[in-house]
Amino acid sequence: MTYCVAVSVNAGIVFCSDSLTSAGVDQISTYSKMFRFGVDGERQFVILSAGNLATTQASIAKIKTDIKQNADVNLYNVESLEEAADYLGDVSREQQEKHQVEGKNFQASFIIGGQIAGSHHSVVLVYPEGNHITTSRDTPYLQIGESKYGKPILDRIVTPDLDLDTCAMSALVSMDSTLKSNLSVGPPIEALTYLTDSFLMDKPHRFEADSDFLRDLSRSWDARLKEAFRQMPPLSWAANWDKSSRGQNGAF
Repeated sequence: MTYCVAVSVNAGIVFCSDSLTSAGVDQISTYSKMFRFGVDGERQFVILSAGNLATTQASIAKIKTDIKQNADVNLYNVESLEEAADYLGDVSREQQEKHQVEGKNFQASFIIGGQIAGSHHSVVLVYPEGNHITTSRDTPYLQIGESKYGKPILDRIVTPDLDLDTCAMSALVSMDSTLKSNLSVGPPIEALTYLTDSFLMDKPHRFEADSDFLRDLSRSWDARLKEAFRQMPPLSWAANWDKSSRGQNGAF
């Protein structure tokens, strides 16, 4: 399984992904699920992938080939992020159909985010069918893969005005929550930030399984969750409140 998340706020974009690939208990491999494409000063894209490994690798290979051969449509000549998402959806569908076998699932999902000069930065989720959705002010992040465990922290913390460091920490805590609850998601963890209007992209930071930072982050988050839980109102308070409510509003 996989977990990837991209957070888009006014200050820029944060990308985070795991690297564990599992095809069974005895087939565990490590593959990066984060891919960078760009022309410094002109455009920058990051693609995160989830789903069938053969489909995702073939799709990324096709994207690289189209750039190298200066195809009529490629990531270096599309005019908008939406056009880039349409192109990525077409490439993904083509690879799925090429290897389609009865009863087999070759589906893949992608997140593509970045910025083209003259337009705003954005993040788009591309479904296996090729259609896509984008972030908004009310939904400033998108996830693919095993998303449910890491969603609560993002819902509570991420807002459009958040700074990139806090967004990155939120994404990493979201990843830690997923690692804690699903053994099919695992390190190395890759994280990358893009600053609005910079049109430059550094290499992703890679956290290995023995990362001191990841271990400390996990321990700190655990400790603070337990501390917050211990400070919750006692059940006796809830019982008294319920009795009071019945007295005011009648039985129910």
